[in-house]
Amino acid sequence: MKFLLKLLSYPYRMAITIRHWMFDCGLLKSHSFPIPIICVGNITVGGTGKTPTAEMIVGYMQSHYNVALLSRGYGRRTKGYLEVKTSSSYRDVGDEPLQIKLKYPDALVVVCEKRVEAMERIMREHPEINLVVMDDGFQHRHVEARINVVIVDSTRPYYEDDFLPAGTLRDKVSSLDRAHYFIVTKCPADMQPIAQRMWRKELHKIAYQKVYFTRVVPTKAVSLFQTPNVLNPGDQVIAMSGIGNPKAFVAGVRKLYDVKAKLNFSDHHVYSVSDIERIVGLLEKYPQAMLLTTEKDAVKLTNRKKIPAELQQRLYYLPINISFIEDSDTDLLNKLEEDVRGN
Repeated sequence: MKFLLKLLSYPYRMAITIRHWMFDCGLLKSHSFPIPIICVGNITVGGTGKTPTAEMIVGYMQSHYNVALLSRGYGRRTKGYLEVKTSSSYRDVGDEPLQIKLKYPDALVVVCEKRVEAMERIMREHPEINLVVMDDGFQHRHVEARINVVIVDSTRPYYEDDFLPAGTLRDKVSSLDRAHYFIVTKCPADMQPIAQRMWRKELHKIAYQKVYFTRVVPTKAVSLFQTPNVLNPGDQVIAMSGIGNPKAFVAGVRKLYDVKAKLNFSDHHVYSVSDIERIVGLLEKYPQAMLLTTEKDAVKLTNRKKIPAELQQRLYYLPINISFIEDSDTDLLNKLEEDVRGN
């Protein structure tokens, strides 16, 4: 099976190589825009931490600029250009864009699979916007970003990975030469300086590139419907997620709570009636346990009409709290602001 997956990865590798060659020689065009664009992306599939990083940048830049966030809106049932409202359905705009809109309601959040078209409409319909944060556009190259922030998962080193479907690589490792900043996520709490030096040696190939390290800080789970209410350390939970890297989520939950069972769905999973019934069945099996899910999944479970009362009372989510090692987030954000100003 492993040999077959490896064999199937070669056509994907070839297609990616040809596509980059077409951009490099001008057969495919990269469009530049007068509005500064910060692109937050990666070269692998699965949860590396792009959305929390985009949220952090939007939250900081809002005090200096009129910010728009542009996303493809992966997993939505609609097509074309849509502006996300706080009242939008995640089925129409995607779970991650809705999550960001709910956190930053004053920011313009746009979903569109054609990013060039989206940039043109943002400029035409929202002339007040003077900064765009583009979520997950690093490998597409149709829109040329002023600043590329690339997220790397420390638990899945890209240099030991392979192309899809044999591995999780969706872009060439050489594409990292286009990055300006790297953020290595999910670092262990006791990460040693030698481990940081090894990562810098792998990533830092060009003088202007900088590498930062972050870890996920444990935080108390919050009730989605019962306010205010939090879980206490050691409480029984059923860990449920529909994200790219569920192992990291479950490992974090185990540090705080007594995990009686776990439910892992595919990334951007749409929860069906049968899924809800399955969840309720597990709660009946473990009457002392609460259902604990991710912040992204919680966005998809807010419709009271579709969530049984029993589940509402026992449904919690775990907010993502990211900490930069050596408090280097201030350095990163200040440098991003300087880059946006054109320095």
